[in-house]
Amino acid sequence: MLQSLAGSSCVRLVERHRSAWCFGFLVLGYLLYLVFGAVVFSSVELPYEDLLRQELRKLKRRFLEEHESLSEQQLEQFLGRVLEASNYGVSVLSNASGNWNWDFTSALFFASTVLSTTGYGHTVPLSDGGKAFCIIYSVIGIPFTLLFLTAVVQRITVHVTRRPVLYFHIRWGFSKQVVAIVHAVLLGFVTVSCFFFIPAAVFSVLEDDWNFLESFYFCFISLSTIGLGDYVPGEGYNQKFRELYKIGITCYLLLGLIAMLVVLETFCELHELKKFRKMFYVKKDKDEDQVHIIEHDQLSFSSITDQAAGMKEDQKQNEPFVAAQSSACVDGPVNH
Repeated sequence: MLQSLAGSSCVRLVERHRSAWCFGFLVLGYLLYLVFGAVVFSSVELPYEDLLRQELRKLKRRFLEEHESLSEQQLEQFLGRVLEASNYGVSVLSNASGNWNWDFTSALFFASTVLSTTGYGHTVPLSDGGKAFCIIYSVIGIPFTLLFLTAVVQRITVHVTRRPVLYFHIRWGFSKQVVAIVHAVLLGFVTVSCFFFIPAAVFSVLEDDWNFLESFYFCFISLSTIGLGDYVPGEGYNQKFRELYKIGITCYLLLGLIAMLVVLETFCELHELKKFRKMFYVKKDKDEDQVHIIEHDQLSFSSITDQAAGMKEDQKQNEPFVAAQSSACVDGPVNH
């Protein structure tokens, strides 16, 4: 008997705080996912890093043996300066791109990566004035970009998602949930094809050192706004039509970001995902809901009574003769 009562009380306790339990499991799952990613990346990439370090040590030792007049400290200073310049997008190699990193098209590409929070990091401001302007420009531009993307995505979603789903639901009588799921899957497939596979094939042809996997990797890293910066198009020393190429990449990133947001909005509107998200939300108390309802009813009732009183006053002002006759009729019998 006691065991059954304890079990029922535990069940009621779990049901009562279901959203809190789900939120706790969500936090735990996210932390475990972070640890899982760290373990996998470390186990996969650490051997390659060790091999690269050994290779660089051998090259450095061989270079010092061939140039005995050069000290190790001088070589360290030279390499440090070269790496610092490379971090700013300036290379000392003879086969490096002869184009400037801050011409108009490159600056336009940089501005688009800053406002979209992609931030490849291959080109960064050199001067203090450029760094200060980048801060101010980002503080104003990033919220402005979010507002712009939200408005564009909302308008596109109406024509691309909501109207087609309602059309097939009303015209052909299909279930709205089934139509929404099929539509979301088809839209995701078309978006992946148009903004991932096809551009990856194009980049693999235009970029000499990229294969299809590296090109697809660049598309995903860019449109997901991760922006690692290890692959940046248009930076080759023999790149033809570099200015036009940079403008095209800027347009591709903007359109691809909009398409990704439309797909995400489409999936977020699915009924199943809405139910799944509500599992982790905090539920409103019934007392608060009733208070809001009572306040709303009181406001609506007071507004109705005020409107009625105002209408009566307007009628009295607009009908003076009727009011005078009614008062005369009342006074007449009394005087009589």
